[in-house]
Formats: sequence, structure tokens, C-alpha cells
Amino acid sequence: MKIGIDASRSRSGGAISHIKGILTELNPSKYQISEVHIWAPLSLLMDLDDREWLIKHSPKKINKNIFYQFFWQFFEFKKELIKYECSILFKTTASSVANFSPSITLSQDMLPFELKEMKRYGWSLGRLRLIFLRFIYQQVLRHSSGVIFLTEYASKRIQETTGKLENTIVIPHGVNNIFRQENYMRSNPLSLKKFNCVYVSAAAPYKHQWNVIEAISILRKKDINISITLIGGGSGRSQKKIDRAVNLFDQEKLFVKQLPFLKPDKVSAEIMRSDIFIFASSCENLPITLLEGMSSGLAIASSNYGPMPEVLQKGGTYFDPECPNSIAIGVELLVKDKNLRSKCIRASLSNSKFFSWNKCSTETFNFLSSFSKKY
Repeated sequence: MKIGIDASRSRSGGAISHIKGILTELNPSKYQISEVHIWAPLSLLMDLDDREWLIKHSPKKINKNIFYQFFWQFFEFKKELIKYECSILFKTTASSVANFSPSITLSQDMLPFELKEMKRYGWSLGRLRLIFLRFIYQQVLRHSSGVIFLTEYASKRIQETTGKLENTIVIPHGVNNIFRQENYMRSNPLSLKKFNCVYVSAAAPYKHQWNVIEAISILRKKDINISITLIGGGSGRSQKKIDRAVNLFDQEKLFVKQLPFLKPDKVSAEIMRSDIFIFASSCENLPITLLEGMSSGLAIASSNYGPMPEVLQKGGTYFDPECPNSIAIGVELLVKDKNLRSKCIRASLSNSKFFSWNKCSTETFNFLSSFSKKY
């Protein structure tokens, strides 16, 4: 069996981590796979280990703008799949318009299906892009032989828009082992007098970093010694909202620190220097950074929107990310109750073991293999 993978539009950190994770854990002989052909940007292919069974392709159009990418997918890709005798196509994103059957599509993007979240972008090019992607995603998912969702929440929510899809399965992503708590010796005791919080996410309309800053300010007014480190950087309107919040609530620059995008090892190091992990997003398919926080052994205060309760379960406290007072309450519960912190840490560490690249890879290729045999 020969499998084709369309990763031509896989450029985000989560999409790249997924490709690397499932291929690293793949044992081709287990599924009678003789070759895996992957089409992807050169930058992604260079990041993949060379394997005897892995054949890498990067046509020029893949490395150009989105119009060239769509043209290649729609008019040229099928010929290449036939040329290399691929028996099934795995699309790593629902934005792949390649016309080939059977094809399995991985649904990774939630934002185009959350109308409330789209409105946060106003009437902008960003919102028009989301409307366009919503149309593309609907068509691709409806015409796929099978669909892989990352959470039950995403499966239910997206099918409210597309209609019921046949042959669906939920397969969550894994977590980079660098975040696993067993790799570290945490030095901070559960009895603390100063609390360092961390929130890992680039600035975006649905990430609400400005509300987190105000929430920390509320707690400091209660004489709680607490600070927040924002990791991920940002630009545009959302970064301006962060800057305004800092100028309003932390004029003396005492408790807010913002860092740019960091590589995983640097992020894990910052997390290990923290005491409470905050996750305030209101729109996620599967919150990877929340999984990283769970794996790191920190007490977690999380948004109660979307799939976050499904993923975190009893491993943290919850709040409304649109309400600074609610965020402050969720964090304060952890600050004031060391037994609750300990209980949440144990629960989140236990839950995090469910999310592994080995499990993700096994379930993904089992699903692909079953369709290839059927067709």
C-alpha cells in the first residue's frame, strides 16, 4: 500500500507538529505500507527525518502564494498521486481541494465555524478570509471519504454546519515530550507567597490577553503577590489591546511581561519557572498549549468555552474568558487553596497521558488503512 499525504498548506506550528508526530511514530510494516509520499513546503520537508519509506515532494507552486497552491492541488496533484500509485490520500487540512478518492481529511481549524468568534474581526480582510475558508472547508469535508476530528466538541459543532458526515472519528493530537513533567524536577513548593502565571498564545481577537492582564490587576488590588508572563508575541489590533491594558493596569511595569514567539524548549523552560498556567482562549479545535500546560505539572485556570472542559476535565478551575472578574476568581481559587492546586495538578497530569503522538499515529494509520483496503 502506498499512501499520499497532502501537507502543501501545512505551515502553522500545530500542523507541522502533527505531521512530525505521526510520521516519527509510524511503523509502516504494521500496516503493510510500502511507501509514504508527502507533498509539502520545503521548510517542512527539511524538518522531517529521512526514512527509507518516506518520499518527499515539493513542487514549485506549493512554495508560492495561495493561488498557486490551489491551482496545483486542483489541476496537477491528482496526476502525481496516480503516477506514484498512491492508493489513498490523507489531507492534513480541510483547505485541500485535491480531487482524489479515497481521501481522508483532518479537520484542524475551528475559527471559520464559530460565527461569534468571526465577528471579533469586524469587516476586515481577516473576516473575509474566514468566510472563504468556511465555504472551502464545507465542500472538502462533505466530499471526503472520511473525516478525522480532534475533539468531540469540534465534531459536533462542525457537523451542525456541514450536515452529518459519514465515516468520522475523533483522534486527538499528541504532546511534545519536552513538556512532560517527568522530564523536570519542579522546585516550587505548593505553599507559595508569590505566584508567577504564564499564558502561551500569540495575540488574537479570541485569545483575550487584555482580560487576563486586568484580572491579574484585580488580584493585586487584593494584596495577592502575582504576575503574568505572556508568550507568543503579536501584532495588529489585538497587540494594541494588550498594550492599552498594560498602560492602564501596569503603568509601572511591575507585573506584566510579554515575550515573543519562542521555540518549544524555551517555552517549556518558561513554564517550569511558573506556578499557574492560564488559558483564556474562546475558540479552539484542540488547545495544544493547554495540553502542554497539563503535561508540565502546573495548576491550571482555563476558559470554559469550546472543547476546553472536554480536554482538561477536573484538572483545573474554569472562567469566562470575556470577563476579567471571572478570570480573577478562577485564578484566586488556585492561589488560596494549595490542596485544590495539588488535586488539579494530579488530575491534569493524568489526563495528559491520553494525548500522545504514538496513540495519534496508530489511530490515524489504522483509519487510513481500513479505507485503503475497502476501496
